[in-house]
Order: sequence, then C-alpha cells, then structure tokens
Amino acid sequence: MKKIGVLLGILLLTGNACAIDGISAVRGNGSSTEMAGVQAQWDWEKKWFTEHSWLVAGFWEANVGRWDAQNGKSFKDVGFTPVFRLQQKNPSVVAPYVEAAIGVHLISPVFVNGDRQFSSVFQFGDHLGVGARFGDRQQFDIGFRFQHLSNAGFSQPNPGINYNEIRLAYHF
Repeated sequence: MKKIGVLLGILLLTGNACAIDGISAVRGNGSSTEMAGVQAQWDWEKKWFTEHSWLVAGFWEANVGRWDAQNGKSFKDVGFTPVFRLQQKNPSVVAPYVEAAIGVHLISPVFVNGDRQFSSVFQFGDHLGVGARFGDRQQFDIGFRFQHLSNAGFSQPNPGINYNEIRLAYHF
C-alpha cells in the first residue's frame, strides 16, 4: 500500500510530464473523522449533449489522502474515480457545475473508529458535488462534495462512512 501511495504521489506532483490537466487539494470531515488529500485530474475528450447551453463532460481523478480518526489512528486512502460533470457549454466569468461519480478506493490499515469498523481495505467511493470554475481561463475551481465510502456489502461488517469535503483545484 505504501508503494502505491508513493507512486501515485509522484505522479500527482509531476504535472506536465504525465499530461495532468488539473490538480486539487481536498479537506473534509464526517463520522468523527478528518480527511485531507491531493488529487490529479485527466479530462476526457468526449462531451455529451452538446447541442444546448449545458453539456456533460468528465474526467479521471486519482487521489491520495489521509484520514485522522477521533480515536487517534491514521489511515491512508488511494483512489481512482471517473467523474461526470454537468457544466455550461460557453461559460461566462463564473461557470457553475454539478457532478456525480463512483470509483474505487484502497484504505490501509482497515479503518476502525469507535463503533465503525470496516472489514476490508477495498471500498467503493461515490460522491455528489456542486461548484464553480472561474478565472480568465476557467483555471480555478472551488467545489463541495458529499462523499460515501463502503464495500457495497461484499464483506461484513460494512458500516460505510459519509463525509463532506471542500475541493480547491487548479487546471493547467
């Protein structure tokens, strides 16, 4: 797990060498847990429903994060998620968006916080988010996400965890 995290961290920090389209920092909390992380974004070329003023676009998102539980334990999180985003076709100064995603996460060690204990390191992560891009090239992005992680019942116990996060991004 540590090797995967180091490799992903290196990829996140080598922006142009890996054709990364954006990078972001996230901070969140929920279920007596604080989380922080960094993400890389690779935009999709494909766009859908382009005949109106709004369209659907998307990107791949890779993340590395750390969770700090109320009981003093720390956990690492590595994930990969396809994100679909409903956004304006020809944005003005501020371009609002709505997004939805389901991806995969590996957490290590197995998360334990109070009465919340996960049974496996493999988790699905889904989120719903809202935000806006702004700047002369729409290079800045601020958003809010509601995130849920669980293993979808593949193993028990499966308490899941919900948290709210703020995301600040810069697009190259």
